[in-house]
Amino acid sequence: MNEKSDFISNLGKIYGYYTGGFAGFVIILAILEQMGVPDRVIGYLFLFLTIGVYAFIGIISRTQQLSEYYVAGRRVPAIYNGMATGSDWMSAASFIGMAGTLYLQGYQGLAFILGWTGGYLLVAILLAPYLRKFGQYTVPDFLGARFGGNAARLMGVVVLITASFVYVTAQIVGVGQIASRFLNLSFEVACFVGLGGILVCSMMGGMRAVTWTQVAQYIILIIAYLIPAVLMSVEVTGVPIPQLMYGQALEQIEQIENTWRAAGVAVAPHSSAFVGANGQFNMNLALNFFALIFCLMVGTASLPHILMRYFTTPSVRDARKSVAWSLFFIFLLYFTAPAYAAFAKLEVYTNVIGQPIASLPGWLKTWGGIGLVGACDAPNAATIYSICAGVVGNNDGILQFNEFRINPDAIVIATPEIAGLPYVIAGLVAAGGLAAALSTADGLLLAIANALSHDVYYRMIDRNAPTEKRMLISRVLLVIVAGLSAWFAASAGADILFLVAWAFSIAAAGLFAALVMGVWYKGTTNTGALVGMIVGYVVTFGLLLWTEFGGVGFVETFGSADAIRAAYTQARMAIPATIEAGPLHGVLGMWADSQLVRGRVVARFCGIANIAGGIFGVPLAFIVTYAVSKFTTQPTQAMKDFIDSIRVPRGNVKLADNSAVE
Repeated sequence: MNEKSDFISNLGKIYGYYTGGFAGFVIILAILEQMGVPDRVIGYLFLFLTIGVYAFIGIISRTQQLSEYYVAGRRVPAIYNGMATGSDWMSAASFIGMAGTLYLQGYQGLAFILGWTGGYLLVAILLAPYLRKFGQYTVPDFLGARFGGNAARLMGVVVLITASFVYVTAQIVGVGQIASRFLNLSFEVACFVGLGGILVCSMMGGMRAVTWTQVAQYIILIIAYLIPAVLMSVEVTGVPIPQLMYGQALEQIEQIENTWRAAGVAVAPHSSAFVGANGQFNMNLALNFFALIFCLMVGTASLPHILMRYFTTPSVRDARKSVAWSLFFIFLLYFTAPAYAAFAKLEVYTNVIGQPIASLPGWLKTWGGIGLVGACDAPNAATIYSICAGVVGNNDGILQFNEFRINPDAIVIATPEIAGLPYVIAGLVAAGGLAAALSTADGLLLAIANALSHDVYYRMIDRNAPTEKRMLISRVLLVIVAGLSAWFAASAGADILFLVAWAFSIAAAGLFAALVMGVWYKGTTNTGALVGMIVGYVVTFGLLLWTEFGGVGFVETFGSADAIRAAYTQARMAIPATIEAGPLHGVLGMWADSQLVRGRVVARFCGIANIAGGIFGVPLAFIVTYAVSKFTTQPTQAMKDFIDSIRVPRGNVKLADNSAVE
């Protein structure tokens, strides 16, 4: 016990040495680059040595104690839990995808920042302190205790697994993209290589290992994110504060885009709200903007792997403080993302667009070779880079605005090369992106494995299972789920931010109503909560699948107006004729449709892009839960006492079934 206390009291010193050591490591690699060491070697050193550090932390944190494995012994100080939560939260979507989305969508991309940060207010006010007071291990644990048995618990596990699996797939896609670029591996092989880094961090020590690894990963990812933005800010404005100076970049971007518009090129304004490429206000953009914010906010407050983090603090008060620290550490990256996007876009506009094809920088070929960038001037560009499919270049030898394509996931990890920064900065960013993806993947896989081993196996199958067997099952399941996720990521691939947004809608629709009403409305019945969870989950997940793969499908194309129109026509023809001409079309106007957004045909329902599909399921879940609760057996007095006990910061929890808190 003294050893554990010494470790906690020395955390500042330990991570201070770690940060200094990492800074020294980066300086050494910068010196090696100047001495002529090949870029590939520097990339290998960055990725393998950082993963080695994570593996070392995971191995020394191994444990056979249940409370350590599931909730890190409930000894994590608020500031470090906030840092670990920030790392857990800032996945490949935040690190890799956020700036890319702002690059492509401008103002519209702010929906992600507003939704994700706003969600933590819901976490702090509605859920985190009360789940911590409950004192168990998982979110399904709370559902089982509050709603009387295994039905709600099992439904919670189903939602948890679905949302977490989609989410973790996005992280492995990010790992695959980074490893394929810097290790010269195929994307499919890179996904499984990254899997090894994920498993060594979480398999042996569970939440204890994941927590201290995530703190280390946060330090790397935030350094890696800030340094390129600071260097670009100095280059463009002379001031090393990108968060305050990127307005100058936006002004230059607006001037360049106005010149293109005057020449007849359709360019959507970067910094204007809800304005389409025609320069007019677009109600559909505004509708989707706020729908996405809603889904991301509610999804943030529903994701089990995030809520689990607040089970690890020493007290309810620390859980509240931990949410505040989480917001601070997340703010550091999110406040920088718009600057990152603006400076990167300015670099592309001034040094890539309008330049002779023969003199384009080498990074276009490098990133184009793995399908993330396209310079599509030649008529046969589709045979050069897959991302140029559908583009018919004019072959004038000059790269036009409509002939350049870049995947949003490439913006952050390619920007050091775009800006002409030293390769050591590119390696640093790759290490940061890898840290972001690995940290979130660790938390997600642990959430899935714990739900299966604790909530399904222990709670529902064998209540007498010994500790060793429970932990063995958790570790085996962790490996199986991780392998399936890597296989799916390698086979399907996908837009990272797109996958993550799906996970938020699924979690929001399936869990938010039950969790919030379970804490704040004593009249919520077991049947009401269960039916509400089922309806919210089935409606949202079913809608996502149908609009994406069934009713409309998803067609992605870049290029000429004719090619885009052909893709749009293909998507429209995929709508079943019975729906297109049926009563739903004529009477209610609620049918699946698709709409072009920057060259992509996006599946929609009632005008809402399906990544915000939770806008339909979440309200339905609340309505159904409330309505069914009015007509079913009311909770017992013991259950009402249980609810009262978790609302009070001090004192013991009064479980309705008189069972003990583990």
